[in-house]
Order: sequence, then structure tokens, then C-alpha cells
Amino acid sequence: MADGSHQPHKPTSTINYSSSSSYSNPTKSYNPNYRRPSNPSSNSSRTKYTKRTTTSSCESDDNLRNGKDDDHQEFPNLVGTCPFMCSAEERARRERLRDLAVFERLHGNPAKTSPSLAVKKFCRTISTKDVQTSDVRPIPVLEDTLNYLLNLMHSSDRPFGMVHEFVFDRTRSIRQDLSMQNAVGDQVIHMYERMVKFHIISYHRLHRSCGTPDTAPMSHLNMEQLMKALTTLFSLYEANRASQSMSQNEAEFYSFYLLLHLGSDNRGEPLSLWFRRIPSPILKSREMCFAREILR
Repeated sequence: MADGSHQPHKPTSTINYSSSSSYSNPTKSYNPNYRRPSNPSSNSSRTKYTKRTTTSSCESDDNLRNGKDDDHQEFPNLVGTCPFMCSAEERARRERLRDLAVFERLHGNPAKTSPSLAVKKFCRTISTKDVQTSDVRPIPVLEDTLNYLLNLMHSSDRPFGMVHEFVFDRTRSIRQDLSMQNAVGDQVIHMYERMVKFHIISYHRLHRSCGTPDTAPMSHLNMEQLMKALTTLFSLYEANRASQSMSQNEAEFYSFYLLLHLGSDNRGEPLSLWFRRIPSPILKSREMCFAREILR
């Protein structure tokens, strides 16, 4: 892991977070004039996100649940140019501040990292004047970064809670960069599907280790981001449907949303209203029929 090379890490092993589909048009990923449609599954606070493009808040993909949005200015249309998992400027700053996760430390040194170890952190707020294309990673780099992060879930000998905390933050940063670029299309859908699966697997593993003191808040935050990632994924599905046929895995991920209501309080709008917004082919799918049967 202590590699000092100057290229983003590209794991070669196969991981279980991949979707089963193959995408025939991976280049259809950026549209500077695109405006996401309202989400068929969101409540009012989530709809607020899908009706706008990226804003000056770094939480553009992760709009605060209370609907707070201090700055409605939009980012200029941009395509990221950062070739690494983390920009050189952020790496240098975090080395200086000794702000490196254990997975980012070169030879264990808390003040030294490398381009193949450092991964851009999630930033809660940022102003439009601070956004530079050199700080934003383009989609191919984001995909390599996601591969690297999800590979850590299998290869690390660290406790799961520690791995989860790192991957949790850095995947939020991936979603942030995608949102700032207004990224859409099959390749972006595939990335969101894999990030949703990360949160679902984390949900299961965190519940298995419920005796750990930090598990409860960690599980709550994981569920919150799972629902937000699903909300954005549904918006991407809807946009994709407007230009071509239904995505291959839509029924599977809509059924995930349904199964998340098992043994829990209502997560968002009533399911009776949610069902009315789901396209008929998805409602009649094998996955959705199974999920609805389980809920009865």
C-alpha cells in the first residue's frame, strides 16, 4: 500500500460491489445543460435537491435533512481535470496538518502520503469562487477511486468500523464530485449502484457488531447516506428513461428501497404514494413482487 507512484490506484481484483449489468454507453456521462427531474421516490426535502443542480454547498448530493440551503448559487458548468484520487494541493495541506487517515499514510507516517494512497476528503461547504477544475476529479478517475475504496473492504486487516468510516467519507466525496459536474448516464448510474450496495452491506455488518460503542451513530449515518444515495440514483434512472430504455438494474434497486422499510419506522413518504410513481414494468418485476410479498 505504501506506493509512491503518481497515478491513481487501479485495483485489478474483482469485487462484489459491482452491478451485474454491462453498460453499453459508458461515455454518456456528462451533460452541462442537464437539470435533474424531480424524484419519484423522494419526500419534500429530497425533492428540493433533485429540482436543482449543484449548489455552492459541498453537500449538493447530500442536502441537509432539515432543508437548510444557505446559498442557492450554482456552480459554473465544469469538467474535472484532477488526475489523482486527491489533488496535490489537498495532499500537501493534509500532510502539513497531519490530517491523514491510517489508510493514506506512507509507511505509517502520519505526515506523509502519496498519490496512490491519499483520497479526497468530503468537504461540507465550499463557495463557488473556490471551485477549481483542478480540484475536481473527472469520471474515469472517480471510477478508479471507487474501485480502490471498495477493494479496501476486502483487503484490509483493520477493524470493519475503521474501514467503513474511511470508505463512507471518501464515497461521499465521490458523489460530491459527480454532483458538481452534473454527471449523468450509464457509467454514473453504475457507480451509484455500487455505492448503494456498499451502504447496504455496511448496514448488515454494522448491525452484526452492535456491541461496539460507536456502532449506533455509525449505523444511523450509514442509513441516512444510503437513502440519499438511493434518492439520487432514482433521479438518474428517471433521466435515463427519458432518453432511452429502462436501466437494467432499476427493479433491483427499487426493491432495495422497499425492503428498507422492513421492521422500521416510515423512511420518507408513505409507500402507498411511492408506489403510484413507480413505472408499471418495475412494479411488475420479479424483484418488486418478491419485496412486496415480504412486506405483507
